[in-house]
Amino acid sequence: MKTNVSEKYGCAIIELKGNVMGGPSTEEFSDLLHSLVDEGKINVIVDLGKVKFMNSSGLGMLIGGLTTMKKADGDLRICRADNKIESLLVVTKLITVFKHYKTLDEAIKSYE
Repeated sequence: MKTNVSEKYGCAIIELKGNVMGGPSTEEFSDLLHSLVDEGKINVIVDLGKVKFMNSSGLGMLIGGLTTMKKADGDLRICRADNKIESLLVVTKLITVFKHYKTLDEAIKSYE
């Protein structure tokens, strides 16, 4: 899994690429979120548009990220999940936990 972080309209955007399968990536993702919190960036969007595969450990990583941001009085929202990932969210009922958007622009506007 690779990450790319950018900022737009006061939102930190974390673009994930490749396979999201937890493991060592979980710690890297957590460290990244904690560094954003330390910088005062608590509105986070995770862009899943370039994710090829996600397993239950990858979902756990996102849940941990959501918890981290909520504890910092922020939020973590997801966007651009493909049909496979969206169906995974539906089956696990996590679709009700995450605020999710079809496009990055919709996710950014949701923070206004």
